[in-house]
Amino acid sequence: MSRLDGRWGRPWRATTYLLGTLSTAVVTVFALPLLCHPALGRPWAQWHRHRAAHLLDAPVTPSVTPVRRYPRWLLVHAATGVPLGLVALLCMGNALLAVVVTPLWWAFPPGDPPRLLIEVPVTGWGTALVLGLTQLLVLVAVAYWILPPLARAHARIGLAVLAPSAVERLADRVTVLTRTRADVLEAHGAELRRIERDLHDGTQARLVGIAVRLALVREALPDSSPFVAKLLREAHEGTEEAMTELRDVIRTIYPAILSDRGLAGALTAAAARSGVPTRVDLDDLGQVPAAVEAVAYFVVTEALANVARHGRATDVRVRVRRTGDRLSVTVSDDGAGGADERIGTGLAGIRRRAQALDGTATVTSPAGGPTEICVELPCGW
Repeated sequence: MSRLDGRWGRPWRATTYLLGTLSTAVVTVFALPLLCHPALGRPWAQWHRHRAAHLLDAPVTPSVTPVRRYPRWLLVHAATGVPLGLVALLCMGNALLAVVVTPLWWAFPPGDPPRLLIEVPVTGWGTALVLGLTQLLVLVAVAYWILPPLARAHARIGLAVLAPSAVERLADRVTVLTRTRADVLEAHGAELRRIERDLHDGTQARLVGIAVRLALVREALPDSSPFVAKLLREAHEGTEEAMTELRDVIRTIYPAILSDRGLAGALTAAAARSGVPTRVDLDDLGQVPAAVEAVAYFVVTEALANVARHGRATDVRVRVRRTGDRLSVTVSDDGAGGADERIGTGLAGIRRRAQALDGTATVTSPAGGPTEICVELPCGW
C-alpha cells in the first residue's frame, strides 16, 4: 500500500496543485488591483511560495521578497496558472466523464448520445467499453507523466520570480548585518560600562582600603623595625602605583565621565581642560552606542593632546555630526601641520580604534597646516 501511495502520490499532488493554482490564478485575475497592494500581495505571494516549496520538497528560505516583485509575480501567476490549471481540469474532468459514460451510456437520449475520445458517439456497449477504457487510460497516463512536470515547472517559475536577486540578497544581508552589529555594539557598550563600574566601585575601592590600612600600620609601627617599615613603605607605594595604573585602564576601557555626563558633556569637559582654546560644535546626536561614544571621546582627547604637544596651534575646533547611522567626529586646528601617523602612536591609535568598529579615519595635515582629523563611525541604528 505504501508503494502505491508513493507511486501515485506524486501525480495526485501535482493534480491538486494545478487545480488549486487554477482557482487562485482566476482570483488573481479578478482581484489584481487589490493584490498589487503589499498588505494583500505579500501574504498572497508568501502562501504560494509555501505551496510551491512543499510541492518541490524544498525548504522555504526566510529571505524577504522585495515589494516590487509582487506585481510581476501576480502577472506571471495569472498567465501560467490559468492554462496549466485548465490542462489538469480537462484531464480530470474527461477522466470522470469516461468513468460515468462507460456504464451509463444507455441512459442518454438516443438522439444525443454521449461522446468519448475526440467526440466519437457511444451507441453500444462495445464502443462504450473500448472508448471509455481507452480515454481513461490515456488521461491517467497524462496525469501520471505530464501533470507532475507541469506542476513542478509552475512551482519553479513562481519561486524564481519571487526569489530576490543577488543584489537584493546582498542588500538584505547588509541589513541583517547592520542590525546584528547594532546589537553587538549595544551589548559591547553595556559590557564596557559593567567592567568600568566593577573596577571603579570594586577593585579600586578595595585597593584604596588596602592603601589606607597600610598607611595606618606604617604610622603605628615603631621606628625600631626598619626592615618591616621598608616593606610596608614599598607595599604602600606599590598599591598607590597600582591604583594609578588601574585608573588609567578604567579611563581607557570606558571613561567614567561618559557615564556621568554623556558624550556631549564629556567632550565639553575635554575641551575645557585642553591647553589650546577649543570650540565644540555638537549636533543632536540621539542615542549613540556606548562603544561608539568611547571611541569618539578617545579620538577627541587624543587629538587635543597631540595639538597641545606638537601642533603649535592657537585655535582648535571639534565638530560632531550624525547623519543617519554614521557619526562623524572632526578635529581641526590652525597649527603647523605635518602630522605623520608613522611617527608616534597617537594617530595610529585613533585609526585602529575607528577600524575596530568598522569606521574610517582620515588625517589631512600638510606642512604649514592646518591639520584636520576626521573619523566616521557606524552608530548601527
